[in-house]
Amino acid sequence: MRARLRTVRLVLAEPLRISRSTMAARDAVWLTVEHDGLRGHGEAVTSVYYGLDTDTLRRLLADVDLSRFADPESALEALRDDAPLSPPAVTAAVEAALLDLVGKRAHAPVHRLLGAPAPPVAATARTLGITSLAHAAAEARRLAADGFQVLKMKAGSPDPEDDVERVRVVRDAAPGVRLLLDPNGAWTSDQAERLLPRYAELGVEAVEQPLAPGDPETLAALAERSPLPVIADEDAVGLEDARRLAGRVHGVNVKLAKCGGVHAALRIAAAVEGSGTALMLGCLTASSLGLAPAVHLADRARWTDLDGHLLLAGDPWNGIGGTDGFVRASDRPGLGVTRADLA
Repeated sequence: MRARLRTVRLVLAEPLRISRSTMAARDAVWLTVEHDGLRGHGEAVTSVYYGLDTDTLRRLLADVDLSRFADPESALEALRDDAPLSPPAVTAAVEAALLDLVGKRAHAPVHRLLGAPAPPVAATARTLGITSLAHAAAEARRLAADGFQVLKMKAGSPDPEDDVERVRVVRDAAPGVRLLLDPNGAWTSDQAERLLPRYAELGVEAVEQPLAPGDPETLAALAERSPLPVIADEDAVGLEDARRLAGRVHGVNVKLAKCGGVHAALRIAAAVEGSGTALMLGCLTASSLGLAPAVHLADRARWTDLDGHLLLAGDPWNGIGGTDGFVRASDRPGLGVTRADLA
């Protein structure tokens, strides 16, 4: 098997402000694996939070030696059974490329390889960053008209009242949508105790990572008292975190780039099953190529937040939909995505 890398710039349609940063663009590194005339593709994106810049991603992906395997099936089996690559985003990208290639060789979509007979379809949340009240209301009206049933609002403004008012105007602008809230760890425990009842009154369905990561015991204690579901994100990186929080928070946000790919996500799902802790499938801002593996798991989650490709000014891949509020796994072999400039 041969592998090659390509770096591209992903520019957002508008800057996305969250509690700890504002992002206008990020780089994606595409991994292409070729065997017997077929190609599989995977994507890893840069992340300041996870300490992954372009050079680091390229170096780590280039260090992965797939030539020692006779075929992609044996490489995928080894990736699943051996010690994972580091960091998890590299494991996820390599696994995605191998799954894409194995699926194409078997003439089967990835969801069928994973045991799901029908292509998953899910209503995805659409993220609204910390922005002006007028812009938030206009976006909410537009997205609701387009068919979005779930909006996820970022919070963590210096003045918490700004966030409360933003949720209020979005609720008024789009009264029929479900609302999720994500402060990205910006609140103190005292703030969370004061704010959660107010957001519950406004009809917010659940809140992600209200407290700064690093103290999962305090997050679990907050979840026990919270009037609305608490989902762990930054405190739920991998399998051991999920096991520690199972039954103690209402949800864990599984991002493939955070946990290490599809099979790592399935292990987390098995670990929390029956505990009362539900799955949220999340993502980083990425192209449809980067989102596609998670879309093939979308029928396994209570909450689906797979809109990273929808935040881009131009998505270089297509095949998972989303513009009408629903992501759909393709029934084409592999990941089912194609380059937009080749479609």
